[in-house]
Amino acid sequence: MITTDEQVRRLMKLSREKNLPLATAAAKAGMGEKAARKYFRSGLLPSQMKKPRDWQTREDPFIDAWPEAEALLKDAPELQALTIFQELQRRYPARFQDGQLRTLQRRIRVWRGLYGPDQEVFFPQVHQPGLQAQSDFTSMNLLNITLGGLFFPHLLYHFVLTYSNHEYVEVCFSESFESLSTGLQNALWSIGRVPAGHHRTDNLSAATFKGEERREFTESYMGLMRHYGMTPSKNQPGKSNENGDVEQSHYRIKERIDQELLLRGSRDFADRGEYNDFLRKLMDRKNFGRSKRFQEELAVMKPLPAFRLNDYREYKVPVSDWSTVQVARNTYSVPSRLRRYEVTARLHAERVELYFAGQCVAEMERLRGRGKARIDYRHVIGSLVRKPGAFENYRYREEMFPSTVFRQAYDQLVVDDSKHASRRYLEILEWAAMNSEAAMECSLRQLLDAGEEPDFDRLVEMSTTASRVAEPIDINIPLPDMAAYDALLEEVTV
Repeated sequence: MITTDEQVRRLMKLSREKNLPLATAAAKAGMGEKAARKYFRSGLLPSQMKKPRDWQTREDPFIDAWPEAEALLKDAPELQALTIFQELQRRYPARFQDGQLRTLQRRIRVWRGLYGPDQEVFFPQVHQPGLQAQSDFTSMNLLNITLGGLFFPHLLYHFVLTYSNHEYVEVCFSESFESLSTGLQNALWSIGRVPAGHHRTDNLSAATFKGEERREFTESYMGLMRHYGMTPSKNQPGKSNENGDVEQSHYRIKERIDQELLLRGSRDFADRGEYNDFLRKLMDRKNFGRSKRFQEELAVMKPLPAFRLNDYREYKVPVSDWSTVQVARNTYSVPSRLRRYEVTARLHAERVELYFAGQCVAEMERLRGRGKARIDYRHVIGSLVRKPGAFENYRYREEMFPSTVFRQAYDQLVVDDSKHASRRYLEILEWAAMNSEAAMECSLRQLLDAGEEPDFDRLVEMSTTASRVAEPIDINIPLPDMAAYDALLEEVTV
């Protein structure tokens, strides 16, 4: 076991200041009595007793080839040791074995320290309370979190006050402006104050766009900054260290979540609400130890504005002949009665709302990515029933199966009678749209499990029976005795 300087210092202190016997002091310092006696007599630390070594324990296998390796480094200092090693193996076949790579790596490391190019230096910053906040997104997919046993791919929006390191996180699904706006506003309103200086991000597409020479802030993001009285700032492209507080916090928060999940014994949550509660409690514990510096920040931060900004973007979009609209390069269906009208689409972080004449006519989960489609079969089922021949090659046909059971029913109808399968299936789907999708799904499952044909009349009978509401209970609530109330009023007025 190697004795450290700290152990010897402890030995000296215990022996001289507390007058402990040498054997006792050595045990408390974590060393043997013989070693303790050696250092006690010499009065030197282990580092002071080391003699510099000026010899090699084995012959350097690269001594002859080193001038060539050094020449490669001088011409291209960014070359990796492995690349140089493989080049030397090519030049000198059978001379260098793979196990000698580490020797060359050590020699190149020494050369870089003595003669290599200067490296970029990072400068630690002094943060002032209440002046700066940072925002970013980080993927949580590597933690393998599941909801109800199903993998839950998601991001975290991450907000940090740089002086106190007070943090806020929330689940989101894309690095969109809506996710940034929602997360930032939720963070500020949870704190109850606004930083008096900057809000810093990296070059998020949610906040910036590619200008003529560099990335510029979008007008939507600038409007958000103006509303809260913060000055936007961003780091240079490829310089994530300039957003250092939140970047470092990404690693630490995911490490902390991973540790908490290990303690919990499961990465599965019943639903998103349970997962959100888990994150909230974890962040409360993390922020508890920062409360003193956080209070210093609050004392100099600005008050919130009188109201929040809308955390959605609006688009005026025409409804196509297919009863669909294009919003942020994705396709969403609209009730067919609005075909060839213009509607207002509100794009939120997680949903899309469609308005006509001030009324919400449709609401759907926001699609992630581009070039995707979300079609509500209820919007177009009337036209499909009248034109069943269009169903087989309908571009969005897969959206017409609300669940796997409906898809299995259609496949069975094709097997039984492919010529009339589309018409028969659309009758089933129309009844589900007009009455109860859940009841029809239950009836379909029963017949399929029993190996029976999904006959429409039989399905309607079964679904109607299942969805029938029981007769309401006759509840008789007697009128209150007003005389008692009048007597109470008389007592008050006396």
